[in-house]
Amino acid sequence: MTPAGGLGYFDALLPALVVALLAISILPWVNRNNTFIRTSAILIGIALGWRYMAWRIFETVPSADKPVDFISGMIFTAVEALTMIGATASQLFLTRTRNRTAEANCNVPKLLAQPILPKVDVLICTYNEDESILERTIIGTLALTYPNFRVWVCDDGRRAWLNELCEKYDVGYLTRSDNAHAKAGNINAALKKLAQLDEKPDFISILDADFVPLPDFLTRAMSLTLEPDVGVVQTPQHFFNPDPIQSNLALARVWPDEQRFFFDIVMASKDAWNAAFCCGTSSVIRFDALQSVGGFPTDSVTEDYLVSLRLREKGFRTVYLNEVLSLGLAPEGLAEYSGQRSRWALGFVQICRGRSGPLKLNNGLPLVDRIMLCETFLHWSVTHLFRLLGVVVPMLYLLFGIEAVHANVIEAIWYLAPFLVAQAAIFTWLTEGRVLPLMTDLYQMLCSTDVLKAVASGLLRPNGQKFKVTAKGGDRSRQFVQWPLLKIFGTLLALTMLGIVNTFLLDPSRPLAESSAIALFWSWYNIIVLTLCCYVCSEQQQRRVGQRFDIRVPVRLVAAGMELSYQASDVSASGMHLLGRPPLPIGSAVVARFADMSLNAHIRRTTDTGFGLQFEVTDQTKVPLLQFIFSGKATTAISQIKPYLVAKALALRVLR
Repeated sequence: MTPAGGLGYFDALLPALVVALLAISILPWVNRNNTFIRTSAILIGIALGWRYMAWRIFETVPSADKPVDFISGMIFTAVEALTMIGATASQLFLTRTRNRTAEANCNVPKLLAQPILPKVDVLICTYNEDESILERTIIGTLALTYPNFRVWVCDDGRRAWLNELCEKYDVGYLTRSDNAHAKAGNINAALKKLAQLDEKPDFISILDADFVPLPDFLTRAMSLTLEPDVGVVQTPQHFFNPDPIQSNLALARVWPDEQRFFFDIVMASKDAWNAAFCCGTSSVIRFDALQSVGGFPTDSVTEDYLVSLRLREKGFRTVYLNEVLSLGLAPEGLAEYSGQRSRWALGFVQICRGRSGPLKLNNGLPLVDRIMLCETFLHWSVTHLFRLLGVVVPMLYLLFGIEAVHANVIEAIWYLAPFLVAQAAIFTWLTEGRVLPLMTDLYQMLCSTDVLKAVASGLLRPNGQKFKVTAKGGDRSRQFVQWPLLKIFGTLLALTMLGIVNTFLLDPSRPLAESSAIALFWSWYNIIVLTLCCYVCSEQQQRRVGQRFDIRVPVRLVAAGMELSYQASDVSASGMHLLGRPPLPIGSAVVARFADMSLNAHIRRTTDTGFGLQFEVTDQTKVPLLQFIFSGKATTAISQIKPYLVAKALALRVLR
């Protein structure tokens, strides 16, 4: 249906207003975990999306009389249609969700009642991480409450000091003579040595060097392995530091890390379709099942996803337990963040090109896995390409008059606005605010160029690609600029602004068609996204060496013969912040007593609400302090996401 001639702007906006009113009046009051309700809402959004897409395909492609416009229009429309196909598939998978917490609660007593509990070997995989990172992971792992486990550090850096650290804490140390196949090769080398032991493990647990398990991690995860066809139990990745978008845009207090959408929403839905997959760290894997597929595959740099596919071919399931059971380091810089995403993109392309690809027959993959692989491939390829073209297309029109979308404003509002409103409302409701349109576009834009390079590299040369480790724990004590990315976003921003100036100020003789208004509004939105990208490229100084955890605990402070009561608002491995007035001047020695610990400290600084203590950490106090911090008392989640607070934080970051 095309809007009748003479339709006004309000009439064109009417469908979007109706959708908005329905969303406001219905969605907040219904259960987002109900399959029927989820399906109904998502299908409405999909229907509106394809209503818009049909208009794009049949009404907005320029005439073939103008070859340049026609070719550019066909390319852009094809990319948008493929993006819509991928989005449709991903949204259909979101119609279901599964929460296994009740199952774990029921199974834990059954697990612990077994006369002999399965032996679990915890493998801490490391290459170049600092001692401080590895030490806290080892200390946290030793605090696991599961009764039957061993700890092994798999060192691909072959560092003598790490061997000594393992001896200090009485954990196993494994290494090899080379670094073939990176992390997968490191794990496989460890598996061979474990298989030669008199007491072989029944399961292994993979931990990245920067991930600290909470005490009940193994007990909770192992409770889901009672059925013999469970090959992998995956748990989510939670982080105790902000990612570069949160830190560089001052969003850490109002906006969660990007992975919350994937681990809290997407993986729970994949599990409901029996298509969850291994994500590497914080997982438990059945040893014999892993041996049956030859260990971790080495034909993709995302060996964790691929191992789930290979196990699925053998009849083993991957299940997902969505509980906070470990805490780790998110990529701290934009280059590391973008590099990590490009590695994931490369790995998925390698999987699709390999023998476990979705189009390979007789590889034993269920249909649902084939569809999910195709959907993920479209996400990494055309979705990121569409985000980049979304900046280039209006720019080309404003600078050179190349019209890839031939439409008038009224029709664009009539078809596009209801779809955008429905998508924003449904995803904000479904994800409890973890997905907001501007933030989604920002995240995709930031890594689009690196991701597309990785996709092209994987398509052209799927074999022989090197695994690039995501650097963690680097020096963040000074502000610096990611110039390579800033040049890209700065150039796109300058050209977009130049296009607006050229069309509306410098060239008054140029006829302003309906497409000019569309390109103008489109470009203003792109200016916002690109401006935020430029701000993210400015890496902010991080004054604190260690991460602070939101742990509220009563503290007895002994100072100058007095014993006073305080409340801690946060704790780190090097100090804590207490609410209230300091009892003594800065620099004074005190003793802090909390959680059965007594630590010597001194008053380091004062704040608006209290004062900070710096601990005098020793080998005797380090272990109980770190085990207390990673005991599960810390919270890293944002309890409620409010879009207006996100908008306010972004505005303050740009305007200050």
